Amino acid sequence: MSATLQNLNNIRTLRAMAREFSIEVLEEMLEKFRIVTEEKRNEQDELQQQQAEQKQKINALLEQMRADGISPEDLLGKDALKGSSQPQKRQAREAKYRFTDANGETKTWTGQGRTPKPIAAALADGKKLEDFLI
Repeated sequence: MSATLQNLNNIRTLRAMAREFSIEVLEEMLEKFRIVTEEKRNEQDELQQQQAEQKQKINALLEQMRADGISPEDLLGKDALKGSSQPQKRQAREAKYRFTDANGETKTWTGQGRTPKPIAAALADGKKLEDFLI
């Protein structure tokens, strides 16, 4: 909460601030608060009215679609209505390179990400990446 809002929301602080102003100034401030409050109330009412109209239009369209024998699944497709909350996992890439690690085990690498240490060491010694192709 901002300091201004805290001051306006605290009766003691308001009383202390009011001591510095005349009645006329306080009445002007009160009138401006009323105007701002009324504007905010009108904004909220208008937004609620727009949302109600939109919902009414959607319901009318859905009813018309049902009358014509069209379902939302037909219109959008079944996948679009599921609304998967989790992103699809990509398929694992096939290994392109084969190498032997320090323990003597044969391993593979897709060519993505950090180069495995045995391949990096061999490349530093002058071998080519094509030497490790599967």
